[in-house]
Amino acid sequence: MSLNVGIVGLPNVGKSTIFQALTSAPAEAANYPFCTIEPNVGIVQVPDERIDKITEFVKPQKVIKAVMEFVDIAGLVKGASKGEGLGNQFLGHIRQVSAIAHVVRCFEDSDVIHVEGKVDPTADIEVINIELAFADLETVDKRLNNLGKVLKSHDKKLKQQAAIAKPVLEKLKVALEDGKPARSVEMDDEERESISDLHLITLKDTVYVCNVDEDSMTEDSDNDHVKAVKALAEKEGSKVIKICGKMESEIAQLETEEEKKEFLADMGLEQSGLDQLIKTGYEMLGLQTYFTAGVQEVRAWTFKKGMKAPQCAGIIHTDFERGFIKAEVYHCTDLFELGTEAKLKEAGKFRIEGKEYLMKDGDVVHFRFNV
Repeated sequence: MSLNVGIVGLPNVGKSTIFQALTSAPAEAANYPFCTIEPNVGIVQVPDERIDKITEFVKPQKVIKAVMEFVDIAGLVKGASKGEGLGNQFLGHIRQVSAIAHVVRCFEDSDVIHVEGKVDPTADIEVINIELAFADLETVDKRLNNLGKVLKSHDKKLKQQAAIAKPVLEKLKVALEDGKPARSVEMDDEERESISDLHLITLKDTVYVCNVDEDSMTEDSDNDHVKAVKALAEKEGSKVIKICGKMESEIAQLETEEEKKEFLADMGLEQSGLDQLIKTGYEMLGLQTYFTAGVQEVRAWTFKKGMKAPQCAGIIHTDFERGFIKAEVYHCTDLFELGTEAKLKEAGKFRIEGKEYLMKDGDVVHFRFNV
């Protein structure tokens, strides 16, 4: 399963408009439910000021930024867990994503139909969360029903796995029946691993994306709808960001980075809502970035937090991991401060690391290998 973020929400909350702006790829946005049926997949660049700064020092011929994947998933309606609307397809698609960006409508506009007839983002969130909990409950019940046979099996390994999974599944069943997400249940690594193949939807990290009008975009201008979503998210321990889908569509049409910065400055904003969404998605997936830097190319490479140097080398090419000898490393912030590799070496900031080195976000590295 690739690491990606699924964009979900009720029909007509602005999912496809936001997806289009993210990827500049038309997603057949229309003013009626279910205009997104097959999920649209988009690869987007991860905004990172550090790579821009590195290029000022290294001056390469080519720059390649990190990317991540977003998936626009069909609008969900009440009753989806029982197959209403496009429920079964929706639930199948959402199980395959790694994290969720849940878009909720937080603007008033009589010209845009609301599937429930009125704008009430907390009620919208509840509709989706209950449907997702019901879907997970069905999955947990099925596995619990099958465990009886497995526990009578002569296969010792299967019996052992089932014995670990049973109490976890029972705890999950209680939480889901109470409308609580699976992520609210405490589990250790072994317990989490025992149910990982279930791909429980409510176990995934979630960020609520408030689609607002332009007047509500600045930090101190939350409307009542946004305040209500933030209060709900705080209880859940989820993140909240604000996006103005209409404004992001306009930004997506601008040709240069300078025009984009000027537009945001005029709106009193430091970064766009989409940039916040991409960065939040990257963090939710547990992703970090290291850099390779030379005159031919400066490149950002994405790795999972906790990976060691040889594994990170393998992201470039499997030979790098197989024949790993050492990593020559410095941190980009030290480069920004000192300016050259020679000064980094003088200051003792240029290090040689071995196979056990845990890569850090922002490392600039040259791998030595032999195959």
